[in-house]
Formats: sequence, structure tokens, C-alpha cells
Amino acid sequence: MLHPFISGNKFRKLKYNIAFAKAQQLETLVTFGGAYSNHIAATAAAAKVNGLQAVGIIRGEELGNDLEQTLSENPTLHFAHDQGMKFHFVTRSAYREKEEAATVKALLESLPSPYLIPEGGSNELAVKGCTEILTPADAQYNFVCCSVGTGGTLKGLIAAADAHQHILGFPALKSSYIKDELKDWATHNRWSLINDYHFGGYAKVSKELITFMNTFFADTGILLDPIYTAKLMYGVYDLIEKGYFPENSRILAIHTGGLQGIAGMNMKLAKKGLPIIHT
Repeated sequence: MLHPFISGNKFRKLKYNIAFAKAQQLETLVTFGGAYSNHIAATAAAAKVNGLQAVGIIRGEELGNDLEQTLSENPTLHFAHDQGMKFHFVTRSAYREKEEAATVKALLESLPSPYLIPEGGSNELAVKGCTEILTPADAQYNFVCCSVGTGGTLKGLIAAADAHQHILGFPALKSSYIKDELKDWATHNRWSLINDYHFGGYAKVSKELITFMNTFFADTGILLDPIYTAKLMYGVYDLIEKGYFPENSRILAIHTGGLQGIAGMNMKLAKKGLPIIHT
């Protein structure tokens, strides 16, 4: 509903980052992501729409050995490439170091007017954009639920929530680092992390989750993505069944986009002989 390619929370996260880059006359958006990153795809599209260049620093040096083959096997990178994004493939160790890695530093120094956006797009300007997700009409809800990756969307919702609202974050990763970060950042305690629905970790799925996604789509006509929103909705439904929410609760679940990742996930599932996601 926001944009066909710059979808969900990525639209919110990039909004003020791009406005800042343009105001400072910075010409190249530089960011990080895995080979199937929704953030990479959205940044590539946003750069094109705004007349900017884009460079994606991609985890996995081997993906650059045969770019043509990589693009033929990876719908996400193929789309970003079509949008004009240039790729810089780095080793996993260099990727963990991010902008501190020597190869990344050298890249940034070589680019004209670069503007660095962190992995997942989460920084202060992204949080500012995510505070705009909730509207006055959403005051009717007393629970607001969202999936959690780097935490920027959750921070925006926490900052924007009304006094009667409790924010529930459903991490897609096993790591609990985000909890300590939120404790230091949040100005109130009307939020909780629900850590029971990551399905084994980031980008991990199961037959049970795929079945849930397909049933949800058949029942509602709404597609979920396998990385974030499927786990969020599975968790919300499970908590309802377990009586987590008080009677007469009004629950809002935020769909953060990411549907571009379905094609790549289906390719992986098909290779493993597992059920695929219906679209």
C-alpha cells in the first residue's frame, strides 16, 4: 500500500535517511545485507526513485565469483541489480566487522559522496520514520505487535505508543542483544520481547511454519514473509490460543513487508523437497 518495492518498514526507515542524504548532497547510498535481504532490495529501489546511486555490501565473497550465475539464482540480488545497485561482496568475517573492515573502509573512501546506512536500515532517522507507523486511529488497540530484526521498527513503535498501549516484539533471531539495547533506550516499560517464535533462528523455517503461512493466506488473502511476519503472526495466534491476552483485548499486528523474499525462499525449499509458500 505504501510502494510496490520500497515496502513496509523499509519505506519508513529509508524516508528520513534519504531526505538527509539529499539535503547534504550525498550521491551514493551504501548499505549492508545478506544475499536475500529485503533491505538491500528496498534501498536499491529507493535510490533509483530518488535519483541516487546505490552500493550494496553483500555477505558472501563467493557470490561475486560469477555474478551472472548469482543473479540467475537469486531473485533479490537480480532485482537490486536491475534497479541499478552495484555490489561489493565481502567475506563473512569482514561483514561481521562492517564499516571497520579494511575492505569496507577502502570502498567507502573510493566512492564519491557516500552516505552509509546500517544493516537493516536501523539508525536514529529510521526510528523517526517508524514512529509514523501508528496513526490516531490505532489508539483503539491496547496491544501492538511487530516482528524484530535490528530493532528500529520496535523502537519507533515504543516511542509512538499511547500510554494505554503495550508493545510486543517478536524477534526473528535467537540473539537476545536487542533486549539490553532496548532497556537502555526506552523511556517506559510498556513493551515486551516474545522470544519463543524464531523457529530456530534468522531465516530458519519449518514445515509447520510454511503450513501456517499457506493456511493464513488461504483464509485471509494476506501474504506473509517467511523471515519476519510469518513468525510474528504464528506467535500472535499461538498466544491468543494460550490465553496470553486478557479478555476483550484489541490487538494490532504490524505487517512490515518483505514479501520479495518469498521467491528466494521457495527456491531453497524446492531444492530440499519441502513444501513451498503459496502466492
